[in-house]
Amino acid sequence: MLKKLPKVFNINFFLGILALSLLFFSTVHAEERESELNNLFKQLKNSESSKAIEIENKIWKIWSIHPSNNRQGYRLTELLEQGSLLIDRRQFNKAYEIFSQILAKDSTWSEAWNKRALVLYLMKQYQSSLNDIKKTLILEPRHFGALSGQALNYIKLKEYEKAIASYKTAQEFYPTIDDEKKMIQWLKDLISDQII
Repeated sequence: MLKKLPKVFNINFFLGILALSLLFFSTVHAEERESELNNLFKQLKNSESSKAIEIENKIWKIWSIHPSNNRQGYRLTELLEQGSLLIDRRQFNKAYEIFSQILAKDSTWSEAWNKRALVLYLMKQYQSSLNDIKKTLILEPRHFGALSGQALNYIKLKEYEKAIASYKTAQEFYPTIDDEKKMIQWLKDLISDQII
């Protein structure tokens, strides 16, 4: 007859296996997510305008879902959705609190930084918004939404050359985006008018 293992050993063994499996699945999920984003960005760079919008929407969908495939990740995704609804309702202070709450739990989620940057822009806190955009771009350098937001902040701060540079960087990742082209021309005209 086999001796029964001590209870403590069973629990520790089980917890160890559980932790390893969660880490494995989380890593696999993160790798799949990054691979899918890489593929979509490749398509975005080589697509026509009509197809680009569909690809853009797929990228936004991935960005808006927390990278962790676990209970906390699902909860943080729900909070991001709540914060976005609050932005739509123009309840900026509450939205800011929610995005800050998300970032306190996970400061590596680029979309949480991007959403908080948006709220700060809408609250006319342009330098603070730029600070959050910088963090977004460290985590996701291809974030064309954050780059456009960066340009808008620079426009408000009358730093037009920097705004043009932000729009041009966004175009590197999303060449067919029309708004950036129009804004670059508008800014160039604005700079020319100031020189005259």
